[in-house]
Amino acid sequence: MDRFGMIASDLFGVMVFFSVSFVIAWLSTPFLTDFLYKNRIGKRIRDTDHDGNKTPIFSAMHRSKENTPTLGGVLIWGVTAIITLVANFARTGTLLPLFTMVGCGIVGAADDLMNVLGVGIARGGMRFRTKLVLYATVSLAGALWFAFKLDWLERAFSMGSFGTFVLGYWYIPLFVAVAVFTAFASNQTDGLDGLAGGVFAFAYGAYTFICLLKGNYSLAIFCATIMGSLLAFLWFNVYPARFFMGDTGAMSLGMTLAVISFLTNTVYALPFIGLILIIEAITTAIQIISKKVFGKKVFLVAPIHHHFEAKGWPETKVTMRFWIISAVSTALGLSLVLIYG
Repeated sequence: MDRFGMIASDLFGVMVFFSVSFVIAWLSTPFLTDFLYKNRIGKRIRDTDHDGNKTPIFSAMHRSKENTPTLGGVLIWGVTAIITLVANFARTGTLLPLFTMVGCGIVGAADDLMNVLGVGIARGGMRFRTKLVLYATVSLAGALWFAFKLDWLERAFSMGSFGTFVLGYWYIPLFVAVAVFTAFASNQTDGLDGLAGGVFAFAYGAYTFICLLKGNYSLAIFCATIMGSLLAFLWFNVYPARFFMGDTGAMSLGMTLAVISFLTNTVYALPFIGLILIIEAITTAIQIISKKVFGKKVFLVAPIHHHFEAKGWPETKVTMRFWIISAVSTALGLSLVLIYG
């Protein structure tokens, strides 16, 4: 049986986990949202950024969304973790991404709760430095696991058309840098109803196929399980959102995506599969640097999805056009994997 024949034979099992995850998460959502509404666990819209500067445009555009329940990401990683532990616990290939997802999910949940309670920087959550240290710690633990438990230090690191390299201990800082960047980039993307959910659906769908292509059946099941619970979340998160993903969802999904790219040795494809995440992060960085160095803004609001919103684009138009870009760039990433393996 050729490679694609083997993929087809494994696809049924993958789709079973995808379907089960979707159904469980979809049926669980009303209970979670009722709990969040009854306990007033709603998002606070801040009037200032992390430097204490006023954000009048952003605040005006999103004031109507204040008190919409957050912590919806718990549904995604919670359902994924339960299904993985119950039905797939013996497959050690999923332990690292599962640890990453749950670890980041817990840190993100703490940050979301601080926002709800009005504590922390500008009464809106953890300081950036605190979050950076916590997420870097989770990623470092994952990097050490990756390096020593899974013995990846001496394996060839693929860079697509640039060839392969043995990185040795350089794997560790590279792993941490990519994981942390992807996590924070994902957090920047989670700003409009359904935006991050749709982008991640494309990404995890792509990695489900990549894992099958690589012969990593257990990791393909893991990705499919995430995608199932993610699409159930997205059912209720599209405009107008019944609840938000929050840091507990965006940060965990982002860092887990980076970990899976390392496990499949396809980090070179991640910039294409996660192109929207990178664009969002870069536009935020440009805005911050320009304001600090030149005292001027490049965008009306950053990240860039808010810029288009401020220019008068309907929220749904921004979201769907970003989904289209994500679909095209993900297809390019998949093409690279098919070419370079």
